[in-house]
Amino acid sequence: MDKDIINKIIEFRDERNWKQFHTPENLVKSISIESAELLECFQWNNDFNKKEVTEELADILIYCIYLADVLDINIDDIINYKIDLNNEKYPLDNSKGNSKKYNKL
Repeated sequence: MDKDIINKIIEFRDERNWKQFHTPENLVKSISIESAELLECFQWNNDFNKKEVTEELADILIYCIYLADVLDINIDDIINYKIDLNNEKYPLDNSKGNSKKYNKL
């Protein structure tokens, strides 16, 4: 992930002395709340407001970055690990064009 973006996000938080409020529990709650707000953008139909969707998605991503920071988790490492794990769970030969869960392939 772009280190400049991460640093900008962390700097924004730190300048406001908000890290004190960023317990893992509070951050996970915030991710869930923002996810619900993103879901609300699609609640009644597919005619969504792209600006609203991008703002909610950004909120979710920012809270995820805060959570990774608080837990001392390297975002690049966990994403690469998960991609490797998904490649094992969903081999291309069995999963291409198939929406079944890995244990049902």
